[in-house]
Amino acid sequence: MPRQCQMTGKKAMTGCNVSHSKRATKRRFEPNLQEKRLLNPATGKTMKVRLSTTALKTLNKWQKEGRQYDLRKLIAKE
Repeated sequence: MPRQCQMTGKKAMTGCNVSHSKRATKRRFEPNLQEKRLLNPATGKTMKVRLSTTALKTLNKWQKEGRQYDLRKLIAKE
């Protein structure tokens, strides 16, 4: 399974570590992914998903607003 958010598609980016002497070496910036078991409001079943913390906050906000969504359709967007 790739280290990628199933909802937003976030994945690792590349950049540089820069030392005090300005010497640059390659590095990777990994997304903050969490594996969660979430209840799909459309079906009432739990799903095991790998989401970024940003996506989790968005789903939490939607739930508080009472917004209807189907977790299967959000993940199948890939």
